[in-house]
Parts: sequence; structure tokens; C-alpha cells
Amino acid sequence: MSQSLTDFSDLIRSVQQSAVHLEMRDGYGVENEIEGFAAWKDGHRLDPEDRASWWRPWLDLVQEITAKGVLIRRARIISEPVSDYIAYEHSFTFTNIAAGEQIRWLPRRHASDLMLPGNDYWLFDGRLVQFNIFDGLGRWVHTDQTEDPAVAAQCEAAFEAVWERGVPHEKYAV
Repeated sequence: MSQSLTDFSDLIRSVQQSAVHLEMRDGYGVENEIEGFAAWKDGHRLDPEDRASWWRPWLDLVQEITAKGVLIRRARIISEPVSDYIAYEHSFTFTNIAAGEQIRWLPRRHASDLMLPGNDYWLFDGRLVQFNIFDGLGRWVHTDQTEDPAVAAQCEAAFEAVWERGVPHEKYAV
């Protein structure tokens, strides 16, 4: 399934209670991050005081959704030492938190005994799972969705296990 940012925005706006996102890759090659990642490698860092320069429109959307009382949590399973990409992601995660997301990091060595889906995913209101399919270079390929209650329950259990073990962003240093 191909999905536009508008389609995803409409989907997350329909959430009533919670949206959780599990990320399990050490690098992503998504189009809208290539320039920022290159700038980060060259030494650019986001200024916490310059909110207007942060990632838009995602942060505006998160702020809108969380202001309605929806809980948005993101957990990242990562290898250590972290990849350059994960260090880049960590450097701007304060923006996600400022917008209303809760984020935790779980070193991969602490996830070995967890049963995890094969792909990153979003779980909306505990019922709709959206798997994000990436190629070997971390480029987004397509999205698969399911409302199968068994799959949703497995994804919810996996996320909660990762969340329980994860380190809150403010306590995780790269």
C-alpha cells in the first residue's frame, strides 16, 4: 500500500486514545531525512530555542493530536555502539518530546528474549497495525495494514515489553 503524508495525517488524527510506534532499524534512508542527516554529519544541530526550525509538519501534527489527550509513544530498539543515524536521531528527539511524544530507547542486547514483529510498525488504538516496510538500504517501500485482532494483540504485547525495558530519552546518552 502506498501512503502519502496526508493519508497518514488523516489516519493518526482519527486516533481516539493511543498511537504507539516501534522502530527497530539502526539506519533509515527515507527521502525527507537525507539532507538533515548530511547537515548533522557536517556539524549542524537543532537549536532548542528555535522551535520554528524544527521538523514540520510532523511536530505540529503530534502537538495537535496530543493536545486532544491522545497518548503517542515511540520505542526504538538500537544496537550499541549506536550508528551515526541513531546518534542523529537522538540529537533531535527533544523536538518530538516537546511536541508531546514519549520516547524510550532499548539497547538491542536487552531485547534478545522478546518476540518482535519483523518490521517497524504503528499501532493505533490497539486495533489497527500499520507495518512500515523498508528495503535493505532503509528506504521506505510500502505500508501494510491489518486489523486482525491477533496481530494487533501481538504488536501491543511486543511494544509494551520494549517500553517496559526501554530507557526514557532524557536518561539515555549516546
